[in-house]
Amino acid sequence: MSNRIVWVDIPVGDLDRAIAFYSAVVGDRVTKEGGPGFSFGLLPHDGGEVGGCLYLPQEADNAPSKIGPLVYLNVDGRLDDAIQAVLSGNGRLLQAKHSIGPHGWRAVVLDSEGNRVALHSQTP
Repeated sequence: MSNRIVWVDIPVGDLDRAIAFYSAVVGDRVTKEGGPGFSFGLLPHDGGEVGGCLYLPQEADNAPSKIGPLVYLNVDGRLDDAIQAVLSGNGRLLQAKHSIGPHGWRAVVLDSEGNRVALHSQTP
């Protein structure tokens, strides 16, 4: 396996709002999935790519936070559009787009649910 991170669960307070927010930010459809008694928003990914979901945490689970681990979302080639989607979707820009040296560019944002996430692109 080449990916060190294989999955990420992003806690949310309002699943439908978060699905709309992340669909706009990543520029692809986040699908609502689930089974009896549970549902989640599946972030788009293919085959062996790292995947993740948006979910409603239980009482003893984690919660949306701007001070926990920093998850990087791939928005390659559309960083400015993703930042605009954050701002249009009631998110906040915490750190403007900036170079991270040979690793590309990033912006750190607060999502519609209160989570701090990084948007990453190889190109500005």
